[in-house]
Amino acid sequence: MLTTARKPATVGEILVEEFMQPLGLTQAALAEAMGVQRKHVNELCNDRRSVTAPTALILAKVFGNTPEFWLNVQRRTDLWLAMNDPDEIKRISRAKPLADAA
Repeated sequence: MLTTARKPATVGEILVEEFMQPLGLTQAALAEAMGVQRKHVNELCNDRRSVTAPTALILAKVFGNTPEFWLNVQRRTDLWLAMNDPDEIKRISRAKPLADAA
C-alpha cells in the first residue's frame, strides 16, 4: 500500500474546490440537485459527514462521475487518519497474524 506523510484531500475539500466552486454551486443548490437537506451538504463540505455508498451514488449521478471516485476519496482519508492516530496505531499494533496467534 502506498503511504504518504501528507494528509490526502478530504471529500469536503474536493467537493468544494473541484466541483462546487468551478460550477458556481452553493450548498443550497447542490442540496436541491442531490435531493437532500442543505445540512447534509454542509456536513459533507465541512468534513463532518463521511461519504456512504448511497451518498456516493447520488454525488456520481449529480456530477457525472462514478461512485467509486467518491468512495475512494473517503477511503484514502479514513486510512490516513487510522494510520496517523496514536490511539489507532496502538490498537492496530496489538493485532497478530493468525499464524502467530495459534
